[in-house]
Amino acid sequence: MAILEDIWDGICNFADYVWCNGDLLAFVILAAIGITAAVYVVTDRIPVHSAFYLALVFFTVGVAYFFLEAEFIGVIQVLVYVGAITILFAFSIMLTRKYILEDDSDE
Repeated sequence: MAILEDIWDGICNFADYVWCNGDLLAFVILAAIGITAAVYVVTDRIPVHSAFYLALVFFTVGVAYFFLEAEFIGVIQVLVYVGAITILFAFSIMLTRKYILEDDSDE
């Protein structure tokens, strides 16, 4: 019975720790989203999906800068990388994909 009480006390202490440190929980969730999206960037077979997963990775990095209290760098990260670079990747993939598909069908 003492083992169950120790386990219950440990769970309650962990719950109290998480409740008092909500920013830690938010950062861990954000990091998990970023790592999962980064894995999808590499493993997804559709290039347009990879470009948008890359945008999600850039966005999570920008939000992580807000956790570090570097708001200016976070805003620049979101504007430049998510707003410009990723959209440039998506447009270039969409524009060149038609020609790649036509070359494959000619053979």
